[in-house]
Order: sequence, then structure tokens, then C-alpha cells
Amino acid sequence: MADEINLRTVAHEIKVAQDQCRQLEPFTSCVKNFGNTEAYAVARHIHEMRMDEGATPIGRKIGFTNPKIWSTYGVYEPVWAYVYDTTVTRLKRSEVRCSIGQFAEPRIEPEVVVHFLSTPPVTDDPEKILECIDWIAHGIEIVQSHYPAWKFRAADTIADSGLHAALLVGEPQFLNKFGPTVISDLERFEITLSCGNQLRDSGKGANALGSPLRAIAYLIDVIAKQPHALPLQSGELVTTGTLTNALPIEPGQNWTTNLDGIDLPGISVTFDL
Repeated sequence: MADEINLRTVAHEIKVAQDQCRQLEPFTSCVKNFGNTEAYAVARHIHEMRMDEGATPIGRKIGFTNPKIWSTYGVYEPVWAYVYDTTVTRLKRSEVRCSIGQFAEPRIEPEVVVHFLSTPPVTDDPEKILECIDWIAHGIEIVQSHYPAWKFRAADTIADSGLHAALLVGEPQFLNKFGPTVISDLERFEITLSCGNQLRDSGKGANALGSPLRAIAYLIDVIAKQPHALPLQSGELVTTGTLTNALPIEPGQNWTTNLDGIDLPGISVTFDL
């Protein structure tokens, strides 16, 4: 296992790359025995540096919950990272502009976001998880890669803060709005992702490990096995992973989502430098 000094050095290098929009050689190819355990330690150091700078963690993101994209990136398991008040935007309307000039090779991911009213137990029961949620929203996560051409291994993505760049959270819909079929609706709803007037991809709720609630169950279980990780708390939000392919975005483009089968409004976002 890499020693603590080396892991702090890796963390510093990645944070500089994040802050200055630089790219790096994947650490799995240049640091001996750099695996998931080491990568989460690196991510923890970066997290501490972010908080020292004044960022407030307000939730988590889960990445690679969509098995349909695993072979594309050579990553065959979900990862998680913190999201912050500095990276999350709560939308006041369905049309928004977003600056991406500070991100490295940004891509768009339509997701489902949930917010916890109470601390969830360690369980894989969707009903027990749902009991702790007060609202659900549609969100768009902007992800980025500080490794050129999106070539990396799972540990590299963990160390790079789960590839998180920004999260746009649509209008929250309180749980009592959805009715008794919400668990099945979260599995079965469909979503389209378009650029301009062109359909670029489509997906469904089940693409997130079977359901956004099952993705959260996975996160709860993984965190419980990591001795330095804090459990999910009341007041946190979780974005549960992309429902489509993660597609490259460029300034000047307008992307829209539409959801069918669940009462969540779509989002229209225009990207700027």
C-alpha cells in the first residue's frame, strides 16, 4: 500500500489539476499498488482541503451505476464522492445556462436526485430507504476527466472526486406527490436526452443499478464498509448516477431532457464557456 505521504502528494496533484483544469497521467499506471482503498484515501484528503477552503459538503454522488456504460470506460463498479455547496446549483426554473469552460472534457449525465429528511439505516430495502426521503428531483450532473481522452481505471475516478464537476438540481417534488407506485415508477420511467432538436440517447430508471433506490442501497453498503467514511445523514442529497450514456458537451449547445412515467419535470440547459 502506498504510504500516507505519497497519497497526500497524489491528492495535491489531483486538486491542482481540478483547480487549474489540467490533465494527468492516470495514477493506476504510474503509482504502484494504487487501488480503490488508496484512491478513497486520496479523495478524503482532497475533501478535507476543499472544506479547509470553505466548501460545505451537502451530499454525495454515485458514479458508474449504469452497467450499460461500464465496458466503454473499463470501470465495472460504482464509485462515490462528495458534492458541495460550491458545485451544486438548485434550479429555480427548467431553463438554465451553465458555464463549462473550467472543466476538463466535460460530459452530461441525466440523473435522479433524492434528499434525506432523516438518516437512512444500513439496508437494501427500498421501502425503508424511501421512508427517509422527503423529496425527489431530476438533476443533470456535469462530469469531467482529468485524465486525457477519458482513459482511466476505477481507482483513478475515485481519486478524481468521482469525476464530479457540477450538479444542476431541478425543482424538488415532495414524496407525497408521487403516490403508492413511486418505487416501481422509479424503476420503470423513461428519459430522453436531446441536443438541439436531435435525440442523442434515452434511458430508464432501472439503468441505475435497477433503480435509483437500489443505487442508494449500494452506496449505503459501501460507505458502511469504509472505516473513514461518514454515513449518509439527514439533510444530505444524493445523485444516483447517469440514466443514459455520458455524452460530450460543448459551449453553445442546448441540451434538454424529458421524463415519462414519473412526475418529474425535464431540464433545458445551454452551455457557455
